[in-house]
Amino acid sequence: MNYKRLLFWGVFLTFSAWWFSQALPKSDRRNQRVDLNSFRATELVPADAAGLETATLGGGCFWCVEAVLERIRGVASVESGYAGGDVADPSYGQITTGRTGHAECVQVRFDPEVLSYEELLTVFWELHDPTTLNRQGADRGTHYRSVSFYQDEEQKAIAEKSLAAKEASRDLRREIVTEIAPLARFYPAESYHQDYFVTNPNAGYCRQVISPKLKKLGLLD
Repeated sequence: MNYKRLLFWGVFLTFSAWWFSQALPKSDRRNQRVDLNSFRATELVPADAAGLETATLGGGCFWCVEAVLERIRGVASVESGYAGGDVADPSYGQITTGRTGHAECVQVRFDPEVLSYEELLTVFWELHDPTTLNRQGADRGTHYRSVSFYQDEEQKAIAEKSLAAKEASRDLRREIVTEIAPLARFYPAESYHQDYFVTNPNAGYCRQVISPKLKKLGLLD
């Protein structure tokens, strides 16, 4: 009797574990370990350095994207803000309704002699999930969409080539849904959003989301 009971519970637990494994969302990455340590900054680029270029990228919560890119070599500054919408000078409260059309994004100033735009996009594909439409983890809404805003036709061509190369690499399980769109205007976010991880390292979102992401990417000791 005890043997049958043990057999029953063994089968039941095995089936339960299998069922939950099927019910849980699968990771979109074939390789769970993503390490950007080779892109890690060893020294800062002066914010007023000559020849800096600008890139505008959205990959979910701008606190996360900002925290990652501030640790990448060749980056001089990262500013959180909003782009891609049709309301002038929007507030954070407005864009989170999803009715303004804006995406949370960051504007990056970088030295192309140290970090090319193509290399910056390589980092961009790794710092977020480009296969989930209007969502990054628990953050949902069109303002969390994956988007690469280009400044000119050269950036557009590089972004399209980079996206195609990422898809061809078969590194992801699903199709990339990242939007590639012209930048009309970038609106800086409110001051309390800037350098959020640096100024609020013990905030719940920073401890539970940003710190683990930075560690996984090889950008935090």
